[in-house]
Parts: sequence; C-alpha cells; structure tokens
Amino acid sequence: MALAQLSACTALPAWATPATSSDSTLAPVDSRVPGGVARLSLGPSSTQPKVTTAEGTPVLVVGDMIEWTALVGIPLSTKLGVHTITVRNDDGMQSLDYSVQGKQYAEQRLKVAPKTVDLAPQDLARHERERAHQQTIMALFTSPAPALAAMRMQQPCPGRRSSSFGLRRVFNGQSRNPHSGMDIAAPTGTRIVAPLPGTVVDIGDYFFNGTTVWLNHGGGLLTMYCHLSSVQCRLGDVLPTGQAFCQVGATGRVTGPHLHWGVMLNRTMVDPALFLV
Repeated sequence: MALAQLSACTALPAWATPATSSDSTLAPVDSRVPGGVARLSLGPSSTQPKVTTAEGTPVLVVGDMIEWTALVGIPLSTKLGVHTITVRNDDGMQSLDYSVQGKQYAEQRLKVAPKTVDLAPQDLARHERERAHQQTIMALFTSPAPALAAMRMQQPCPGRRSSSFGLRRVFNGQSRNPHSGMDIAAPTGTRIVAPLPGTVVDIGDYFFNGTTVWLNHGGGLLTMYCHLSSVQCRLGDVLPTGQAFCQVGATGRVTGPHLHWGVMLNRTMVDPALFLV
C-alpha cells in the first residue's frame, strides 16, 4: 500500500501506544521536541517491524519479538503538533501518531573570517559539491541495527561542552542554521574514540567541517566527527566501542580546536546528549 493511502490504514492495537517510560537509563532519552528522539512502542511481533516516516524515510527499530521500539529522529525544522509514522508488521500496515512539543534553544554570536560567511563563487561551488556527496552518506541505511541495550554512547573525547545542540548561530551578524551537533573543547591532538561499534563510511576534507569522519552504526544511525587534526582509520574499518580513530583539531570553519560531534537518526541530526545517559 502506498504512503498516499496512509489515511486508510487501520489503527494500531491498544498495546501499540507511544512509549511513555520515564526510565532515565534508556538511551536515547525520549524527547519529543525539534532535534529530539521519539521512542515509540510497537509491541510484540514475530518479525522486526518495518517503520518509515511520513516522507518515506526508514526508521531505526530495536528490541526483540516481545517488544519492539521505533526510535524516530525529529528534525530541528519540524512543525509542532501531531506527526505520523507507518508501521509494517505481522498485522499488516498501520499508522502511529506522536506529538512534537516546543523547545527554546539558546543563541550564540560568533566572529569568524568574512570569507567563511560570504563565500566566494569557487568556495560556494566547492560547498555545493561537498554537500551533494555528504547527502549520499546521510542516506545510508544498513542492517543489522544495534541492540537496544547498546544504544548508550560514551563521550567521544574528554573535554568541556563548548557549544550545545540546537544553538542558533549568528556569524558576523548573519543568522545561520542552528547548531546540528555538540562541540567539545579539547586541545589539538586529543584522541577521539568510537562511542558505539561502527564502520568508517566517509573520510574527507570539507570547506566548513574541515577534516571529517563518518561512522555508520546500522539502522540509519550515523555519527560525524569534524575539524580533525589527523585520522587513524581507513574507509571500511570496523571499529569497536572505545577504539581511537582520529584526533581533535581546528580545521574548517572554527574559532579554536574542538570536536564537532554529530548524531544522525533517520537522516536527521539529533541531540547527541540524548545518547549520553
């Protein structure tokens, strides 16, 4: 059945209501706000349900035949109100609604080199090429998905959180997209480790992000590491949790050495702090 026929889907049974557990040991934390993650209970099924957003993007499903859970990344640009996912399981195809509430993020004003705000034509062309390439990385959805018990992440490197997710950035007086990751201030050369088992799927030198590595953890969950000074991994490397694979630096558009750490879920950047519980 096509997504256009979603309104004809039957409602989920009573057990398939959104998860409302307040158990803070679960990761990621259920936070139904722009930039957050919705933990939605799908109930039991002999096979893993297939879940997609209203736009058709695959959603990470974790758990087992006794209890499956959909982990839905909520874009920062999401409108407040009711949203819908589509669930395909043993009972066929159903729709499941969840509500997104508002959240006020802080604002930060930064002074950077003018050339990194008002891009020269050649820099703009480079950025567009790089963005097209990174879109292919962001679209990755591979199996198997990580086990629910392994979703808690460790902080990739020691250091002070110098900038939080969702911060509205103003560069040289010009407003830009909100901050899509967590900045951790640390000296150049500080070791960065994998927060979960993952495969290296991209290594690049980008105009804004500088030297960057992407890890694929499966099921549409990816992590990104930017502004690196050096990389000690290769494409295709499979890293266990805690394996060092790169170092903090100050490459790309930065005001000093730090790690910009991003977490992507169903092609959406979400707050990494929700995984650090």
